[in-house]
Amino acid sequence: MADAVVVACCQLAPRIGELEANRALAHDAVVDAADRGARVVVLPELMNSGYVFEGPDEAAGLAEALDGPTVTDWVALASEHALVVVGGVCERDVEGGILRNTAVIVDPSGLRAVYRKAHLWDREGHVFCAGDGPPPVADTVYGRIGVVVCYDLEFPEWMRLPALAGAELVCAPVNWPRESRPAGERPQEVVRVQASASVNRMFIAVADRVGRERGVDWVGGSVIVDPAGFPLVGPAGDEETVTVLASCELAQAREKRISPHNDVFADRRPDLYGAVANTS
Repeated sequence: MADAVVVACCQLAPRIGELEANRALAHDAVVDAADRGARVVVLPELMNSGYVFEGPDEAAGLAEALDGPTVTDWVALASEHALVVVGGVCERDVEGGILRNTAVIVDPSGLRAVYRKAHLWDREGHVFCAGDGPPPVADTVYGRIGVVVCYDLEFPEWMRLPALAGAELVCAPVNWPRESRPAGERPQEVVRVQASASVNRMFIAVADRVGRERGVDWVGGSVIVDPAGFPLVGPAGDEETVTVLASCELAQAREKRISPHNDVFADRRPDLYGAVANTS
């Protein structure tokens, strides 16, 4: 297993409802990232469809199965360029006949992991059915790679799961709506990612989007954060359609010691944390 891998987060502007254009945009971005040396490429949330749906009927008309053209193209690109591709799709779940906000991990061998977003943001609950499976972690030639989607990043308990499962890198397709913040401050979404990377001692790579969509602007917060919680590159900025790249020494994420006497996993005391899991 290689320890150093170039990770790319493609910050793009998909257009709502323009399926072919969005697939072409993702395709070209993946090829460009591969040509620049990337071996892991992350694409935004709902890359095939756009995000600001008028309602579930519009989303249903844009959704596709996991063997549809979007994921099929990503598998072909992974095979052709020896990549891992992680990206978000508006999925028609053929087993349940429902819509999912889904992310996949693919590599040259095919579809490696499927994750249905568990924490739905704002009006997403009117469109999608939430997933109830934990973030998957796939063994790849480049390392152990996990995936979550957007709002999932705001739940520390959820992010601990892939860390405990051995994830060295967690990839997060996101669509972060832009909110006001004090001058000079980083987006709060980026700050939370830095904190999660630090407390779990793992890399996190976020691919955000840009562009105005039906009155919504986006953070443009694509960022790659190291296990100490410091950005290796990004956040990219809300005015740019850009790919950010960083070389990640994934072996760093296997080291959980932070002093000669402290280990962030070994020092945990789960017997004291019962209230965290209290659902009442």
